[in-house]
Amino acid sequence: MKKQYKLGVIGGGFMAQAIVKGVVYSDFLKAKKIIVSDPSSLALEKMGSIGVHTSVNNRDVAENSEFVLFAVKPQNFTEISESIRGLPVEKVISIMAGVKKQKIKDHLFGKSVKVARAMPNLPCSIGSGMTAVDLNDFASDADDCAFVNSVFNCLGTVLGVSEEKLNAVTGISGSGPAYVYMFIEGLINAGIKQGLTEDEAKTLAVNTVFGGADMVAHSEDKTISELISAVCSKGGTTIQAVESFRNDDMYGMIDRAVSACVKRAEELSE
Repeated sequence: MKKQYKLGVIGGGFMAQAIVKGVVYSDFLKAKKIIVSDPSSLALEKMGSIGVHTSVNNRDVAENSEFVLFAVKPQNFTEISESIRGLPVEKVISIMAGVKKQKIKDHLFGKSVKVARAMPNLPCSIGSGMTAVDLNDFASDADDCAFVNSVFNCLGTVLGVSEEKLNAVTGISGSGPAYVYMFIEGLINAGIKQGLTEDEAKTLAVNTVFGGADMVAHSEDKTISELISAVCSKGGTTIQAVESFRNDDMYGMIDRAVSACVKRAEELSE
């Protein structure tokens, strides 16, 4: 039976709003083809301003949507799944960190449920995001795969991965923007200490990080190590900073931070 809505979203928080805005403002989906549920009147008011249908009842979403997107905290999933018990949910998209497909299927009471897991990050809210998606359950249906990919293409870049890699994805791109923000903040603070104004330091830091990342993305003929060497000259200024980073075990710090993040994602998966 054809459902009233193409996409139903359970959860109206920040990332859910980013996804809905992305698909509506890019004209991928009409607002009238989307419904969102959330217990918060403020969240529903924000969603309503986009033009989508809203409800406080999760069953309205699950019963009437072809694809049901779970955009809720992982620890709330069990309770929310109880609220839609008995409804014939067949196609699920989940952005819940650490909640495995099998758990979702077990709680939705049906082996026929197909689940796509996705890990978007914060820059998705401005169309510059990175989303990793596991589409293995939908592999036999090209149209369904295209739909899920298109939802996240509206938010930035999409990378297909298998489910077992999603915890690693969380440690790199899911949580990664926070690491980048910390590095930028560190550069700004250091710049202020060296006599720059906060605005001057922020402009220099932000554009340097942006330009450096863009150069890595487009320098296919050079490794990152070669790019680092290209900025350094023997006896110059940059090599002094680079050696300081190396002496402080910068790469080790990053590895330990990512490992801690992945460990927490694995704990959530248990």
